[in-house]
Amino acid sequence: MADVLHFGAAVAGARALCVFVHGRGQSPEAMVDHVVRHLPQDVAYALPRAAGGSWYVARAVDALTDVTRAELGASLAQVEAAIADLRRASAAPLLLAGFSQGGCLSLELASVGRARLDAVAALTGCRVGQMGDGRPSAAAPGLPVYLTGGDRDPWIPLAAFAEAAADLGAQGAALRADVFPGRPHEVSAAEIAMLAAMLADLGTGRTPRMEAPR
Repeated sequence: MADVLHFGAAVAGARALCVFVHGRGQSPEAMVDHVVRHLPQDVAYALPRAAGGSWYVARAVDALTDVTRAELGASLAQVEAAIADLRRASAAPLLLAGFSQGGCLSLELASVGRARLDAVAALTGCRVGQMGDGRPSAAAPGLPVYLTGGDRDPWIPLAAFAEAAADLGAQGAALRADVFPGRPHEVSAAEIAMLAAMLADLGTGRTPRMEAPR
């Protein structure tokens, strides 16, 4: 796909697969520079690119509108296509990860329940929309999910992070949720270490234990 940046190992020989979704106003290249190049390089990474740098226009915590639902649908289809391309070329386990708006989109895709995912990492993420908006809740039972947030994050309020954690628990996810006090709106070294540990587990056929220290 022309709108996907590939990095790391060749798909056919990779021990694990990772689709990494960038945040609002960011790019796949920025995610490679700040995060992905610090992760295991025996993994095949696919980083889809949002048109105009945004997966949807509204804030994640705004009530869902018809416009936002349509934008979400198109963006979810784009990420699903990146996953399907990797799946066609490899049977290796797959981690879906994203930062900020990309983390929110990753949670939405997991909750739709269509894509076959082995683990999810939503770095500074929450569900898109508000309670009562009729959001999907069909995540695979026992799906390992790593969810993070900052206590003063300008984009994902702590209340939205907590609501997402409760929602994932209600869906039956195997959840680890970490709050980082005072952390800027960025991916921290501790979060990168957790991603690396999750990918290492997947690469050796284990379910991610999510035991890396924070």
